[in-house]
Amino acid sequence: MADDKLQLYLTHRPALVDYAAPIVGCRARAEDVVQEAWLRFSRHDDTADIRHPASYLYRIVRNLALDQTRRSATEKAQPGGDEMLAELPASSASPEQAVSQQNELAAISRALEELPERTRVAFEMHRLGGFTLQQVAEHLKVSVSLVHQLVHDALRHCLERLEGEL
Repeated sequence: MADDKLQLYLTHRPALVDYAAPIVGCRARAEDVVQEAWLRFSRHDDTADIRHPASYLYRIVRNLALDQTRRSATEKAQPGGDEMLAELPASSASPEQAVSQQNELAAISRALEELPERTRVAFEMHRLGGFTLQQVAEHLKVSVSLVHQLVHDALRHCLERLEGEL
């Protein structure tokens, strides 16, 4: 069976390259596609019943050629994209930034501890918990305008403490 596959490939190879070349836009890339198709075709399980092996080989070439065309189009979408990507800052903070952020969080945590309980709860529910002012007001059994004032006071207090410590 392996000899039959090889003979089929060798017989159709020039036509396969001709078939792939217009899809990928280059005869050299078409050669690569056909070679990859042969590797996949030759590794295919011999026990599988392929009724039309030549059609199957053409289908492999077509799919690989289209995949390569898509890949090339994606790479061409942003010229110089690799260089731009290399220049992007890392998504993680530098050690200095991490320490600075930890210090800021500690200062804010201390500032929140200094607040009256109702003010702290209003702030934490609204700003950290994502609750609406109306929901916080219902929970605390106060008016929405008072909750707004409590959150504002908490923010101002945290900002003052943060500026004083850093």
